[in-house]
Amino acid sequence: MTRFTSYAAIDWSGQAVARPKGLALAVAEAGDAAPRLIRPSGGWSREDLGEWIAAQAGEDMLIGLDLSPAFPLLDEGAYFPGWHQSPADARGLWSLVEDIAAHDLHLSASSFVMHPEATRHFRQRGTLGDLHPPGRGRLRICEHGQRAMGLSPYSCFNLVGAAQVGKSSLTGMRVLQRLSGQVAIWPFDPLPPRGAVVVEIYTALAARAAGLRPGKSKLRDGEALDTALTALASSRHEPLASYDDHATDALLTAAWLRHAANRPALWQPEALTPQIAQTEGWTFGVV
Repeated sequence: MTRFTSYAAIDWSGQAVARPKGLALAVAEAGDAAPRLIRPSGGWSREDLGEWIAAQAGEDMLIGLDLSPAFPLLDEGAYFPGWHQSPADARGLWSLVEDIAAHDLHLSASSFVMHPEATRHFRQRGTLGDLHPPGRGRLRICEHGQRAMGLSPYSCFNLVGAAQVGKSSLTGMRVLQRLSGQVAIWPFDPLPPRGAVVVEIYTALAARAAGLRPGKSKLRDGEALDTALTALASSRHEPLASYDDHATDALLTAAWLRHAANRPALWQPEALTPQIAQTEGWTFGVV
């Protein structure tokens, strides 16, 4: 089914600095060779990674981004109920975030989070927006699918804690705005016959596919990484100078993308309607 010849996984970060430590890129070629880390001297910036993705546009590469490309909409009928600027679809959302955060350095999005209307919907350190619901918060349809698979997704409106995804998602939307029209972004764009395709990934899905138990998905040594790679039909990796969650997540997920991309069901989830495809998007691997 797939026509990809290489697979990339990018562990993302919403840290508002020039070169966040959490950014990591791994690439796996077709076959069973181990994925390899690509790490420039000094580390990645979000701008650099966006340019790297754009440069792959003509390659048959599947590129996974570990972030949520949109907020929930279907549950309330709007991303930001009560705000007249709330967009109708994901591309409108990317544009809104970019417009409000345009002067934020390093493709961060602090200005959006602090906007007087947007801030009402977020949980921030020491502050709960008056329109943020109690409990875990709002989830996208695909995130309910993640929960049904035994995973533990967090609301994109949560900006607190190590597991929060909101800051990563907002900074990722600024990159997606730049990539729109240059590279296919699934499922907002249909799967094209040639060229690179960007998908949303959830690294815990890769860990689960590799046989790691819930709550034990982080790999911090070479032996554990090789065991997980072997479960995904990958060769053993070249030893790293140091092991951290970001590097091992990227390596394992690149191998998983190569392992999973041939499954037609992952490209045609039953719950993925045209409306969801344009508003909330979908996590590749959720069925």
